Parts: sequence; C-alpha cells; structure tokens
Amino acid sequence: MTDAKQSPKQPKQLTDRLFATERKPEDFRFDASVARVFPDMIRRSVPGYTTVIPMIEVITEQYVQPGTNCYDLGCSLGAATLAMRHGIHHDDCQLIGVDNSGAMIERCRHYVALDDHPLPVTLRCEDILDTELSDASVTTLNYTLQFVPPEKRESLLRRIADATRPGGALILSEKVRFESEQEQEIQTRLHHEFKRANGYSDLEISQKRAAIEQVLIPETLDTHKQRLLTAGFSEVFLWYQCFNFVSILAIKPK
Repeated sequence: MTDAKQSPKQPKQLTDRLFATERKPEDFRFDASVARVFPDMIRRSVPGYTTVIPMIEVITEQYVQPGTNCYDLGCSLGAATLAMRHGIHHDDCQLIGVDNSGAMIERCRHYVALDDHPLPVTLRCEDILDTELSDASVTTLNYTLQFVPPEKRESLLRRIADATRPGGALILSEKVRFESEQEQEIQTRLHHEFKRANGYSDLEISQKRAAIEQVLIPETLDTHKQRLLTAGFSEVFLWYQCFNFVSILAIKPK
C-alpha cells in the first residue's frame, strides 16, 4: 500500500528513442529501459490513448459498488489505476494494481504517491494469471490481454467474470486485427502514419514492429466479444475505436 503523504521526486519524463538506431532483433520486454520512456512511448504509439484514460474514470464512477475491490491488471505506470482512483467515491473500496514488471511497479509507486487522492492503492508485482481476484465491481485490462498467450486468455476472463459482482464491469482495451485483408492493410497504414506524425522514423516503426510481433498477438473484435460472453458477461459493447485500437465494456448480469 502506498502512503499518499510521501513526496518523491517526479519520475523523469524521457523521449522514447529505444529503436532509433539499428539494434539486434529481440522480443519486446517491459524492462527498466521501457519503463523510463513508457509515458512518451504509449502516447506516441497508441491512437486514442489520451482519450481512453480519462474515460476509464467516467466508466469506473458508473459501475463501482461500495465495499468492493477494483483491479487494474497490467497496470504498468498506473495511468488507468489513477483514472479508476478518481472515479471511486466510496472510501470502503480497495484499489489494486497488478503488473509483473518490477521496473514498472517501482515507477508506478511514484506516480501513485504524487496523485492527490485519499483512496489507498495496493500494488502487486506478480503475474495477472496468478493474482487473486475477488469481490470486484470494476476491473481494467488496458492494452494488457494482447500480451497474454492466446490459449490462456479465456481462463483469465472467466476468473475475472467469476470474481465480479452482479452489475459490475470489465474495461478491455486492445489492439485488434481485421478479418478483411484490405481493412487490415488500411488500418495498419493509418497506425503507422499516426506514429510518423508523432515523430517516429521508419526505422523506429520497423524495429518496434519486429520486436513486438511475437509477444503482442492481436485478435478480431468478434473474437473478443464472443470470449467475453462465454466467460460470463451478459452485455458487451464497443465504446471506443481509433484505427486498430479499441476499448470494450463488458457487464456482469445482475
């Protein structure tokens, strides 16, 4: 649990230059080098990210229930965690952020401590596939499920649904792929143009894509919707899309 009265220095905001020079091909990892530049990386790489985060606060406020747990699974530096925190107006709720990267959790503690809000936040450095879930009203998977092996995604969503109170919600944000090859090509091209508009070079785009393509496995929107229904959610809505990035709201039946 983080003491909100601490006053650590603001983590230094660095520009993402990790793929700016030629490097040996290797799979993408959420290590200390990524954690240092992550705010800049995700803002410049994920279309709509700066819209999704504040809307997580709005959705949390609508679905949070008194005396429940709220989870941010794959919390990274805590942007969604803090959005949830500001949407929770019950002082008997527990807010838990989980990430398996120690570097991410360490920097997340700084951001949580700097945030001016009285609700405590518990941070767990562990695999979301192993973390204990119970008595939840709102859970967020913000661009996280895409990094879980596809064969393990359904069991994770079942665990979340089973742990969610009736009327509770899951916010699932993901990169998706498209059934149509033409749409896939167009949406991918627009995503790359978004990155170029944010200052990434062709080399950076190419090397990042090569590093991440074996660890970030996107699926179609229909696959996500059907899996959520199978897991135990009764209503599944697409509430946001920008190019090949979407956010879905799944609601547990009352």
